[in-house]
Amino acid sequence: MTPDTTGETVDGISREKIKTMIDLIRQERWRWTPVKRVYIPKKSGKLRPLGLPSWSSKVMQEVVRQLLDAYFEPTFSDRSHGFRPGRGCHTALSEIVHGWKGVHWVIEGDISDCFGRLDHEVLLNILSERIHDNRFLRLIRHMLQAGDLEEWRWHETLSGAPQGGVCSPILSNIYLDKFDKFVETELLPKYKREKRRQKNPAYQSIEHALARTKRKGDRQAVRALRQQRRKLSSQDPQDPTYRRLGYVRDADDWALGFSGPKAEAEEIKRDIRTFLRETLKLELSEAKTLITHTRTSAAKFLSYEIVSQQRVLADRCELCGSKEKVEVHHIRKLADLEKPGRRAKPAWVKQMAARRRKTLIVCRKCHEAIHAGTSTASFRKQGLESRMTPKGSSPVRKVATRGCFCSCWD
Repeated sequence: MTPDTTGETVDGISREKIKTMIDLIRQERWRWTPVKRVYIPKKSGKLRPLGLPSWSSKVMQEVVRQLLDAYFEPTFSDRSHGFRPGRGCHTALSEIVHGWKGVHWVIEGDISDCFGRLDHEVLLNILSERIHDNRFLRLIRHMLQAGDLEEWRWHETLSGAPQGGVCSPILSNIYLDKFDKFVETELLPKYKREKRRQKNPAYQSIEHALARTKRKGDRQAVRALRQQRRKLSSQDPQDPTYRRLGYVRDADDWALGFSGPKAEAEEIKRDIRTFLRETLKLELSEAKTLITHTRTSAAKFLSYEIVSQQRVLADRCELCGSKEKVEVHHIRKLADLEKPGRRAKPAWVKQMAARRRKTLIVCRKCHEAIHAGTSTASFRKQGLESRMTPKGSSPVRKVATRGCFCSCWD
């Protein structure tokens, strides 16, 4: 274990020392030692400050963390994923993939120096709403104000919770839970209108023309109309009455997905800036808090890119990665993927089932292999998960086998 400012490590720990620590806490004579300030490089080239507490302080912080976790963890928002049991980056991204449908704008949120700017008085007031033991609150106050040592010079900590401390993650979640509640009680209800979008008139027109052409038995015209229909959304993407807002947070990184005009997305950003500044005494980073249109650009969240599904891998085979003669493979319904009688599911079937999509972008060679009941060697070697796109929402299109329940070549 890395020695702290006192040189203390786990070496030499005993029951007597633990008993002494317990007695000091009971008598309110425990004194937190300043943390050791060190710096680690960031990708941007800047340095990230870390605070390394002493071994005894780590033990005591773990006790505090467990108590705070028992009080506050059950009350945290389901949209919060950072520093929580059974949750993390993958659950946050999964919520975006499966929950954000038809999103036009993504508000990428960044709070300037979030851990370093947590206001102690605001934090203690939040804690006192649930905890009424003043001795415990004083213990936390003294921990926050213990200061840090950098090159053997003591610096007072007037705000923040040092990154590297055992309690810092739970304290930041308690602090930002107020932000979660603001979004859930104020913004989400305000920007949720209409259950569904209105029907797309152009799509409906083709549907009626397709029904008439089918009755006439003109297969060539049916094929042409189906190609036109695939380029359109069944619902009106410009429906002026429809609004949806999605929200997800992982530690101090958060994002909002909005279906509506950009002017209202700007209004949401202003409301958030005002709440953070006036209630939590935090500041948005104007340079990093961006509003991105998902059909023309990629929004970044947790090092992944969020784009509109219509754009993802549109020019690349999702099986082998080829860009030559790219086509759309399609099945009529997802239930066909579970068609009885098939022994082992091909990789492309597993991919479609995992993404819950009826379409797949493939090159001509892979498309023919699918219809022939075979698989491409490159895709088989790489495996399903290595071909799953790590950036953005599920980039899927169409599927089938020979036989055939596919509607690609109707």
